[in-house]
Amino acid sequence: MKLNGKKLLVGAVTVSAVSSPALAVSADSAYIFNTLLFLIGGFLVMWMAAGFAMLEAGLVRTKNVAEICVKNVSLYAIACIMWMLMGYNLMYSGVDGGYFGQFFSLWSPDDTATLVEGAKVDPTGYSAGSDFFFQMVFVATTASIVSGTVAERIKLFPFLAFTVVLAGLIYPIQGAWKWGGGWLDAAGFQDFAGSTLVHSTGGWAALVGALILGPRLGRFSKDGRIKPMPGSSMPLATLGTFILWLGWFGFNGASQLALGSLGDAVSVSNIFVNTNMAAAGGAVSAMLVTKAVYKKVDLSMILNGALAGLVSITAEPLTPTPIIATAIGGVGGALVVFAVPFFDKLKIDDVVGAISVHLVCGIWGTLAVPLTNDAASLSIQLLGIGAIGIFVTISSAIAWFALKTTVGIRLDEEDEERGSDLAELGMEAYPEFGKGSQKF
Repeated sequence: MKLNGKKLLVGAVTVSAVSSPALAVSADSAYIFNTLLFLIGGFLVMWMAAGFAMLEAGLVRTKNVAEICVKNVSLYAIACIMWMLMGYNLMYSGVDGGYFGQFFSLWSPDDTATLVEGAKVDPTGYSAGSDFFFQMVFVATTASIVSGTVAERIKLFPFLAFTVVLAGLIYPIQGAWKWGGGWLDAAGFQDFAGSTLVHSTGGWAALVGALILGPRLGRFSKDGRIKPMPGSSMPLATLGTFILWLGWFGFNGASQLALGSLGDAVSVSNIFVNTNMAAAGGAVSAMLVTKAVYKKVDLSMILNGALAGLVSITAEPLTPTPIIATAIGGVGGALVVFAVPFFDKLKIDDVVGAISVHLVCGIWGTLAVPLTNDAASLSIQLLGIGAIGIFVTISSAIAWFALKTTVGIRLDEEDEERGSDLAELGMEAYPEFGKGSQKF
């Protein structure tokens, strides 16, 4: 493997990186390194749950902050349980070029492990538990995308019921098509870490939910005006964005799925660089575009611009050069600036801009893959985007409508006006503000 003609010092032996084959470690060491990558990547992605919680808490109004925190903690826990009960095996077990794996099959680390020197070892080259953990935290990310869009007017338990369906059925079925070795994988569809499989899936589910749920009271007037509804804390939203930015290194980096060779170590490093540069490109692009279009710099747009850059590079964070990764993220940041008001004009109320960030930029990132990856075909990328979009839209609509017609999904007007904190929880996130805070 060539690394700019440099030499690598390994232990006490100097090895030429120009002429030598890829440097490899022992099978045991590779197993350990691969497992460690999954575990570190997994807890970084898990930490993104905190990022979503803080971002959403900052962008909803004060009277809804406690409830949005409850939703984020609860959806993560529910997603984990559903992944164990059926999601993992539905996505990965026995797909074999088809559409899904095993329904209602409880995952266990003993499923594929064999006993080696007193330890249960998985033959894949990494611990089965580490793979389960890493894949599990992705489904929670998908559910968090929906949470922010439908905030401030949805009932708590119907939303959590939708999370059960999303985590247990919708996400793993469409994920099986690519990552489980299903029909899209056989067709050549490329999505390295989930611009479509994670982010667009969450975006489609959120879009359908927002359409069926309707906008917040007073958000759109009959004469077409859009009433601004500022969030409770921009510093909190900024903190949430930085947490997500950090977690994304695990999201994309660990999707290399191996760290047991020189090539894998270089790839993970390059993925980290490209992930960071795309986020930087998205933030700067959003800042410049908002200044040019609105004559003011909008902090919320910059935050969403950074996230848009991250979503955009997720489909292929390995093959671009850093400057191309910056440009891909920059396009995503610009798209968000125009997508947010576009959905507002359609009277689709997205509290945190998640549809613009995750759906629009998830599509863009997936379409951008052929720019740097010769293995990708634009037509196949379009096929994957369309197939997953149709499946998630239809299945989400069935779930949302079923909940709406049975238990109802929306708070009544009085409860929405006083806020979901008091209506659903009987408490306030900031009780020291007093009753005056509930007028926001």
